[in-house]
Amino acid sequence: MRRVKDVVMVSSERHDVGYVLRICAIAALGGILFGYDTSVISGAISPLQEYFHLSPAQTGWAVSNVVIGCMVGAMISGTMADRLGRRMTLFICALLFSLQSVGTALATDFTWFVVYRMLGGIAVGVASAVSPMYMSEVSPKDMRGRALSMEQFAIVFGQVVVFIVNYLIARSATPEWLLDMGWRWMFGSEIVPCILFCATIFFIPESPRWHVLKGRHDEALKTLTRISNEHHARNLHAEIKQSLGAVAQSSLGFTKVLGDARARWIIFVGASIAALQQVTGINVMMYYAPMVLKSTSGSLQAALFQTIWIGFALLAGCIIGAWIVDRHGRKPLMLWGSIGMVLGLLVVSWGLYTQSTGLMALSGMLVFMLMFGLSWGPVCWILISEIFPNRFRAVGISLAVTSQWGMNFVVSQFFPMLSENKYLSEQFHGAFSMWLFAILGLFALWFVMKFVPETKGVALEKIEDTMINHRTLSAASSSVARNSTRHV
Repeated sequence: MRRVKDVVMVSSERHDVGYVLRICAIAALGGILFGYDTSVISGAISPLQEYFHLSPAQTGWAVSNVVIGCMVGAMISGTMADRLGRRMTLFICALLFSLQSVGTALATDFTWFVVYRMLGGIAVGVASAVSPMYMSEVSPKDMRGRALSMEQFAIVFGQVVVFIVNYLIARSATPEWLLDMGWRWMFGSEIVPCILFCATIFFIPESPRWHVLKGRHDEALKTLTRISNEHHARNLHAEIKQSLGAVAQSSLGFTKVLGDARARWIIFVGASIAALQQVTGINVMMYYAPMVLKSTSGSLQAALFQTIWIGFALLAGCIIGAWIVDRHGRKPLMLWGSIGMVLGLLVVSWGLYTQSTGLMALSGMLVFMLMFGLSWGPVCWILISEIFPNRFRAVGISLAVTSQWGMNFVVSQFFPMLSENKYLSEQFHGAFSMWLFAILGLFALWFVMKFVPETKGVALEKIEDTMINHRTLSAASSSVARNSTRHV
């Protein structure tokens, strides 16, 4: 116990923890807008279906079209972050969020609604890559997990806020008003956090690693000294310069990075983690929860109210995850979280399959969201923000987040078509998709066990060796297992 206290004292003497958390909190406003923007559709989907006379496929497109913009945004995020800097890139995101909020609220036909949603999607895609990138680059290694957990906390906080806003808008409204105006107020309300983000983004410093990348060493040292102290800042500055090497990161484009076998392996692991997060069933819970719960709750207002509690369960999970991720590591949380999520999905599926009129489906969703919140929610963002070396971090995160949004599109586009399929609905009452997500959750569990190393406490400048060493050990273990099987 005494040794732990000594470590904490040394850490707090070396780093200005309060300053790091403050600047990360401002950067995390991009996550709040991310959560708000992607989840506002959950309360508006039923009125939108009726207002624009949408088929099941069009309903999926109303939700998933934003993901096309997210994929574009994720693809260009690395280039923007390297050329313009992390801070200016986030400011541009805030402007796009604002344009999307006003545009969707005023849209008079489905085509323009989709156009503005895609613009918002570009902002989400860029922010989802650059916000955690910035946090990983300004956070000391011994508190990086805690700081990066703020990204997931911010996303979930934005989702909880919009769930409450959607419910308050719909609570006393007539169906006619919801159809004509209610959904517009839901989308228009996003302008408030947009203004806050625009007003605060320039109160944070630029990333010191970006300053080193651009040869602005005095500015990098100034920020590093503010984060810790002069002696530690100079040592870390030297490590950053060495890790970047003779080749500037800005010259490492996609082709050059993908031509490097070591880089390809790390990108495979990062992109797979990001994609697997999306096949756990989280998108169904966040985008379609009112649609799922309406069948057991009886009305849209009641379903929206229950959705708030789903958001709070996710928020509680994020708080627990942030508290323990730097103590117990990334990998244990991912493994135990996967098991809990699968169990939650099985409870949801049983409630739907048996057509239970009680709270079984909601209870399963609450278990799922709590376990996701303390595991795959924050830890996925932590891992894809820290496993890429300095020399191709921007490119690696960009590809991983693109993979994430690509899988998000697949899930959000096809879920309504599965859910409203006549045969599946008659036979399984909505439980089929939950069983499918449970199977995919087990696959995610296996992937983490086999391919993901523990990165707790590993400096960003040392991360490449950790990833490659784990690959070597994993390959050696597989070889031994195959040989044992042959002998048997």
